[in-house]
Amino acid sequence: MENQPTQPDKLILAKAEQISLLLLDVDGVLSDGSLIYMENGVESKTFNTQDGLGIRLVQKGGVDVGIITARQSPMVQKRGEELDMKYICQGAKNKLEAFKDIMEQAGIKPYQVCYMGDDLIDLSLLSRVGLAACPANAVDEVKEICHFVTARTGGNGAVRQTCELILRAKGRYEELVQQFLC
Repeated sequence: MENQPTQPDKLILAKAEQISLLLLDVDGVLSDGSLIYMENGVESKTFNTQDGLGIRLVQKGGVDVGIITARQSPMVQKRGEELDMKYICQGAKNKLEAFKDIMEQAGIKPYQVCYMGDDLIDLSLLSRVGLAACPANAVDEVKEICHFVTARTGGNGAVRQTCELILRAKGRYEELVQQFLC
């Protein structure tokens, strides 16, 4: 993938190897953060297909995927269901409570979670997970506490880079790519 981030250091790879759940914010991470309102009041969002394939690959690599977002949108529900996401939490005014609920359901510890966020509302989760990730266009306060900052922006392949990092750390990336060479 072009625009690869610099080679992750051993600490980041060690953190990524432990991940069994990838949780994502939506606006600014899975989408570019733009909110488009049609004349009839309907909201529109775009999602990146490369991010979608990255999510499918990381799932095949044994990592569950979910969404925690403060907003509510039928398009987010549809995209989450299309990608067989195990956890879809919308309207989460308190992302930390949603995170705790999902961890309890999953039966995992914070060090086994990667959360990817881009704005101030994500700081409480990013400071608690095993691997904190953000897109290149995240706000500075988020970049400062993240272990992994992608070279790509939100909605433009940032999620894919995070998925690839996790799969490479687990030694599964090359094996999963082989399915496309047949």
